[in-house]
Amino acid sequence: MDAPVVPDWLHILSLVSLALGVLCALIIAIDVIRHPQQMWIMDVVWPTTALFGSIWVVWQYFSYGRLATQENMRVAKSHDAQPPNKRQTPFAIMVANGSLHCGSGCTLGDIVAEWLAFGFPAIAVAFGWKSIFSEKVFAVWILDFLLAYGFGILFQYFTIAPMRGLSLGQGLIAAVKADTISITSWQVGMYGFMAFANFYIFRHVLGTRLEVDSPEFWFMMQIAMLFGFVTSYPANWWLLSRGLKEKM
Repeated sequence: MDAPVVPDWLHILSLVSLALGVLCALIIAIDVIRHPQQMWIMDVVWPTTALFGSIWVVWQYFSYGRLATQENMRVAKSHDAQPPNKRQTPFAIMVANGSLHCGSGCTLGDIVAEWLAFGFPAIAVAFGWKSIFSEKVFAVWILDFLLAYGFGILFQYFTIAPMRGLSLGQGLIAAVKADTISITSWQVGMYGFMAFANFYIFRHVLGTRLEVDSPEFWFMMQIAMLFGFVTSYPANWWLLSRGLKEKM
């Protein structure tokens, strides 16, 4: 049942996809160091989301994310003009940017949670493994959500509070209002695909387990994050159109 029967092509594809994600993240990270974003938190968001979005996120960053650099903002301000990111970015892309902003927190939270539970199984036990859940993955998903939510709210705070001039308490409340639905909808898509990958593709089709310390696990997580983007996109459209999230 648990013999390593992952096909060579899947193993190679996983390694290539992960390497591409890291390369794309490095490309963006180098660029944001040279051309910092107006909102410093976006210097973290763009390379983080490139870990799963790779070429697509690189395109979106250089096509639209680069419009929101400190340089461009200074030039616009000196000419008393609207910032180029507000003027040249279609609403649909603004929604995508907002979804990626949410997804970056989810990505970091999920990475930290998965490795914590892998390195210290007692954490998964504390979240219900062996007592409430026979499957470790369900206990880890609780930790995943808590950390993803924490990172997501923190990221949203550092977006909303400076733009609206809010105090710490006001900023946190606004961040919770802005990102709770977005984060939850992202995690639903991510969990849905990971359940499919764990219990159908690997357990049923391949006859093995999907382990955290394997390239295949993180390749599946890359795909799962794309599903998270899709399920969170409508929520972010609604949040931006209602003014509950800031346009980026």
